Amino acid sequence: MAQYIATGNSNNMSSFKNFSNNIHPVKRFAGFTYLGLLFFIAAIGLGLATTGVVWHKVEQRAKEKELLFVGEQFRRAIGLYYDHTPGAVKQYPKTLENLLFDNRHVTTHHYLRKIYRDPMTGKPDWGLVTRPNGSIIGVYSKSELSPIKTANFKTEYESFQHAKSYKDWKFIYIQAQVIRAEP
Repeated sequence: MAQYIATGNSNNMSSFKNFSNNIHPVKRFAGFTYLGLLFFIAAIGLGLATTGVVWHKVEQRAKEKELLFVGEQFRRAIGLYYDHTPGAVKQYPKTLENLLFDNRHVTTHHYLRKIYRDPMTGKPDWGLVTRPNGSIIGVYSKSELSPIKTANFKTEYESFQHAKSYKDWKFIYIQAQVIRAEP
């Protein structure tokens, strides 16, 4: 065929055209079918990538909700430990395990059933908010991820609105202050 094209002979060119018209129709469109298949696979890949991003956000929102629940459990348990201190001088726990077994009483008190795992990291390793004497007044996640939820928090968690990461979500027990009305 290259010989016919190179010589430029018109008789030879007509035979080349006849040759190209004799190609089987399926083979003629084989390149288009392949190209269509590539576009189809690319579209499926794009759809799966989008689904993955959405699924990741849904999962992070669920973990956020669980973090708010677990953090509240720790805050409440620290408060119970503090409020149930025998005697006049109130104390905060020295370790999180003190919330599981409080042996300061005649019978053991349990303020938590277990040390919950951090939903954001998947580990039972919490950051601790402590007083100068080392007693624990709160916990926080060690996750560096940025929160999705930035509004509509309970009153005690309004500071979470300005958090840059979950590390800024600190679940701290602050003892209730008794306000006395003057006569």
